[in-house]
Amino acid sequence: MSEAKLREEIVRFARSLFERGLTPGSSGNISVRLDDGGWLVTPTNASLGFLDPARISRLDADGRLVGGDAPTKEIPLHAALYETRGSARAIVHLHSTHSVAVSMLPEIDANNVLPPLTAYSVMRVGRTALVPYYRPGDPAVADAIRGLAGRYSAVLLANHGPVVAGDTLEAAVYATEELEETAKLHLLTRGLNPRLLSPAQVQDLVAHFKLEPWPEDEHGHGHDH
Repeated sequence: MSEAKLREEIVRFARSLFERGLTPGSSGNISVRLDDGGWLVTPTNASLGFLDPARISRLDADGRLVGGDAPTKEIPLHAALYETRGSARAIVHLHSTHSVAVSMLPEIDANNVLPPLTAYSVMRVGRTALVPYYRPGDPAVADAIRGLAGRYSAVLLANHGPVVAGDTLEAAVYATEELEETAKLHLLTRGLNPRLLSPAQVQDLVAHFKLEPWPEDEHGHGHDH
């Protein structure tokens, strides 16, 4: 896909996310990695609902701004995820309400934030890790993401929001939406002892769709209640 077409795609998906209330105000950012190693990334303090394709930031392979407006201050977390997820070609970071709410719950497992509630949460999102709270734009968040060693395509930043990588922009957006819906389901069923997908059902999805492994965790996620 040409760079001009990718710019239009970023604007289209960003507007869709904004108009459905998935990231308010000027929050959230999107990046796409280009064939030359550079990136397109949404500018700092820009609303995802009102992007201008010509003003989207263009970075070279070393992260230097070579065109467009100044980029989001969240560049370090995007860079760390690209560095550790070799297949990633796009990253979506939102402040979506239910995902942020889940990131604040005291009982969640940092290695597997959400239980396998639906087939599509397993297929599109996979396991989600929790990264401790850092000030927005703090370069230390990059070290925390590097510490995950590329094992996760979806990460929740505590008290902040989700960061999701995909092999296309469309895949990253759809996975982020699925994560938000799964977070909503988790909050709706919290304390109700919901019936989760069983370990066998999860492993069947992993095998059939050639997904990344989903090991059972110590809290029993994956057990049928």
